[in-house]
Amino acid sequence: MVPASQVESRYAYWRLRLLYTLIVGYAAFYLVRQNIQIAVPLMLKEFGYTKTQVGWVFSAFPAIYGIGKFFSGALCDRVNVRYYMAGGLILAALTSIAIGFTPIFSAGLYSHFRIAVTPLCLIAIFYSFNGLFQATGWPPIARLMTNWFAPTQLGTYWGVVNASHQIGSITILVGGAWLGKHFGWQSIFFVPAVVCLVIAVFLLNRLCDTPESEGLPPLSDGKIAKSVTVPNSTAHATFREIFYKHILPNRALWLVCWANFFLYVVRMGFFNWAPTFLQEARGSSAMGSSLQTAFFEITGIVAGIAAGYISDRWAGGRRNAVCAIFMVFLILFLFLFWGTPGHHPVFDTFLLGVIGFFVYGPQTLAGVAGAEFGSARAAATANGLTGLFGYAGAIFSGFGIGLITDYFGWGYAILFCIVCAGISLAFFTMNWSQTSLNRGA
Repeated sequence: MVPASQVESRYAYWRLRLLYTLIVGYAAFYLVRQNIQIAVPLMLKEFGYTKTQVGWVFSAFPAIYGIGKFFSGALCDRVNVRYYMAGGLILAALTSIAIGFTPIFSAGLYSHFRIAVTPLCLIAIFYSFNGLFQATGWPPIARLMTNWFAPTQLGTYWGVVNASHQIGSITILVGGAWLGKHFGWQSIFFVPAVVCLVIAVFLLNRLCDTPESEGLPPLSDGKIAKSVTVPNSTAHATFREIFYKHILPNRALWLVCWANFFLYVVRMGFFNWAPTFLQEARGSSAMGSSLQTAFFEITGIVAGIAAGYISDRWAGGRRNAVCAIFMVFLILFLFLFWGTPGHHPVFDTFLLGVIGFFVYGPQTLAGVAGAEFGSARAAATANGLTGLFGYAGAIFSGFGIGLITDYFGWGYAILFCIVCAGISLAFFTMNWSQTSLNRGA
């Protein structure tokens, strides 16, 4: 047990250590997650697939990921997150390597067993497994953040850690485009996977579990308790207690879930389809479209931190109210993007940046609100449920946008995103006055 005189300094040490470790760790998950979006334009040319076919691959991932994230959250509230997060990253990296070998696997299955399986079918299978392993990435963060940071600072620091989404995305958008140009689409899967295996070792070395596991007292009502009530124990709640006490009767949490459902249609619509859209509808090159999409992610870094800070300092913990305001501006700029003619790359890049800002602000705060409404004891489970709804919505941005684009064109796909943003705004508004700054343990 840490002496009382050292508690504050040890808390400060572990908070800083966790911040940079979680940022690096979760950014790594994106290296073997968004790489397929960079490879798709090259694969469309090589294999001749339609966007509807590829859209089903995009939909397979969120279907598995969303379900996996809920169960992963429930499990994460009861295990040591250090090994859980690192193990998930290792498995996600291995599935990325498998995707790179799909043409060889497809040819081998036919030549040896006369089983005709297309590379796209194998990619869908491996990418689905990738979704299952990706689900181990964020629930540990939700649990660690709610256990180590007080509610009055959680929004800000959650926004800081949430920047890992954009850091990973930007890295693979730029690096993946370069790899694909010089070494082919398979390198976009191989190289990031090797990097992730190295980072997994880093996670094993740097992560911890709860404050109690480090001999520190837990947070109580947002402050450090005077003593460790359960020495060297994580005091895990049972799944029954978590679900029936903290999840099922929680109206505010369910409203966040539905708002996240429709928000993710927009977020994943741009996440999955922006490079292809910019090349086909706006005349961008492969490298140019990746750089433009990277700007969508760059502004998201600022958005997450800004939204978290605003909700902490100026909105009194009303995360949903801040989300609703962001959504109003998102809808306005989506309309502007919808009405913009092609071949204006600078203006397109500007609009993508602004849209990214107003997408990632609510995306960040929806995660914070979900974890807080679930309480510290059920934070990972509540965050997993929020993610389940989000990625259920993301399914529509896979096959839905692919199907709409094939039959009606890109304009209707953007209009679809505008409608979903409006519905998300309605759900956030229903939660306008809810605050979770006084959450209990």
